[in-house]
Amino acid sequence: MAASAFITGLAGQTISTSERAFLREAAPWGLILFKRNVDTPAQVATLVSEFRDSVGRADAPVLIDQEGGRVQRLGPPHWPAYPPGACYGQLYDQDPALGLAAARLGARLIAADLHALGINVDCMPLADVPLSGADPVIGDRAYGQTPAKVATLARAVADGLIDGGVLPVLKHIPGHGRATADSHHNLPVVDTDRATLEQSDFAAFRPLAGLPMAMTAHVVFTAIDPVLPATTSATIVSDVIRTAIGFQGLLMTDDVSMNALSGTLRERAGAALAAGCDVVLHCNGNLEEMQAVAAESSSMSGTVAARASRALSALRLPGGIDLQAARAAFSDMIAGKSPTGAQVPTS
Repeated sequence: MAASAFITGLAGQTISTSERAFLREAAPWGLILFKRNVDTPAQVATLVSEFRDSVGRADAPVLIDQEGGRVQRLGPPHWPAYPPGACYGQLYDQDPALGLAAARLGARLIAADLHALGINVDCMPLADVPLSGADPVIGDRAYGQTPAKVATLARAVADGLIDGGVLPVLKHIPGHGRATADSHHNLPVVDTDRATLEQSDFAAFRPLAGLPMAMTAHVVFTAIDPVLPATTSATIVSDVIRTAIGFQGLLMTDDVSMNALSGTLRERAGAALAAGCDVVLHCNGNLEEMQAVAAESSSMSGTVAARASRALSALRLPGGIDLQAARAAFSDMIAGKSPTGAQVPTS
């Protein structure tokens, strides 16, 4: 059975009978996990395996937001705590080589955590460029305040994940950094002119346009589309994301249950797909909402199926790494020191 063009959540740490029936019938392309789905490594690995069994695809993507800092769904006591993206930016300012090495190694270690559980997609790096006075929803998640620095560190993070057998998801395209509202709660409206956006917000994404997957921003850019946020704007998807930025990979929405979007869940999903998004993301695990999204999400075919196939083909087996030595080296890097001892491989 062909996969349907949406990614779903689940309510808890196991798959209920009703959820299992839904997964078999609706055949979502992927699953995204949150803290509500996480207890122990064995439990998460079982949940991931049972999801794939339910949809009948051994390679079905399983996603998680594991950035570090405020946004990490796996944490102590079973998994390490990782620093926020701004930490890498601060190291980069002191020593660019150290900052890049720390960003790549941190992502490589996160990938090792995820790969051990069967999770094969991480929703990072961010290429958002925060502006002074913007809503703090991005804040210290960002790698810096200039497009070049953000893109450079984001590339190191993406490379670290790929080295570890995990696909990166570039977010939040075409930029959430200057939004003055948190799109989880309200619809951000950006009134900045197109030329400035091209030189700042969009510029951070262009060097990363070759990454396999990206996630949209629920943000209105009035200079381009005065009404619709990027997620549901055909103009922004075509003119900005696909053309000006040049991203040709699989484009997924940010969570369509967020309050930035209006209309029913079915209407939101339909609007995003009609605008040119390839896959709809629905996160909260509410089965009734999941069914509404599924009803609007057709089987993946044509260009969408080809993009999905290309994205998954970017997965590779992780290279060998001495995790104990790598974690010690990473601790040194975060402390602002060059790693000691033997060289630590990143792939």
